[in-house]
Amino acid sequence: MSNIFEGLENFGLKDIEVQDVLQEGASKKEAQAEGQEQKKEISEEDLIFDKSYTCPVCDNEFKSKMVRTGKVRLAGADSDLRPRYIGVDSLKYDAVLCPKCGYAALNRYFSFIMSGQAKSIREKISANFSYKAEEGKTYSYDDAIGKHKMALLNTVVKNGKSSERAYTCLKLAWLYRGKREQLMQGEYQKEEIAKMAEEEQELLAKAYEGFEAAFGKEDFPMCGMDQHTMMYLLAELARRIGKEEDAKRYVSKVLVARDAPQRIKNKAIDLKEKLQKK
Repeated sequence: MSNIFEGLENFGLKDIEVQDVLQEGASKKEAQAEGQEQKKEISEEDLIFDKSYTCPVCDNEFKSKMVRTGKVRLAGADSDLRPRYIGVDSLKYDAVLCPKCGYAALNRYFSFIMSGQAKSIREKISANFSYKAEEGKTYSYDDAIGKHKMALLNTVVKNGKSSERAYTCLKLAWLYRGKREQLMQGEYQKEEIAKMAEEEQELLAKAYEGFEAAFGKEDFPMCGMDQHTMMYLLAELARRIGKEEDAKRYVSKVLVARDAPQRIKNKAIDLKEKLQKK
């Protein structure tokens, strides 16, 4: 066989020995294997960090765990837009809780609070609040559910917008779903799984109620969603809680909207097919 690399003497490579052009060298294979092994070794702990916050209610400085957005990869999403990331459930880290006064909110809302709302929180929550910080390097589903419940309580006490209440309910519902899925991977009691599903359904119903109330009176974007995405979400939530006529009504609104993004229309088409089959 002719030497395909003949003529490289001009580059000082006279006596270099190489394998076949199409045969991978051992070093390359080892490097690839090592790279794959390193990918497998990435843990949830590697994907989070401690972020510093200043509480807008009591001025306390503290840290809360947060997902490194540049490191996580989106694997997909459920039909109600619950995101699924590889290696970590980012939803566990979305609620921020001040360990001193008990003020809590979803990350997007944490810094925005009026003086009257802060006063209500100090009177109705801080006065009786006590907290023992999590000991683990990551948040468990129970840790996350507790923080999100505190966030929901704070939205009620401060008389927050319907959309904020609804979005917090939706995040809580997703956490119960995540915990249920985790339990189903190991040994579990059917009663506990049924309880998780019941909690999820109740919170999805609250989310639907809150978003529907907000739809006609709040401005868009709402919770990071445009009008058409919100209409689709309302349709899917209605389907999940058994309000099929409402689901069909919102699906139709998405499908006839000329300026709705195609990806949302595609989701609406899939949802329409589910409703027709049922």
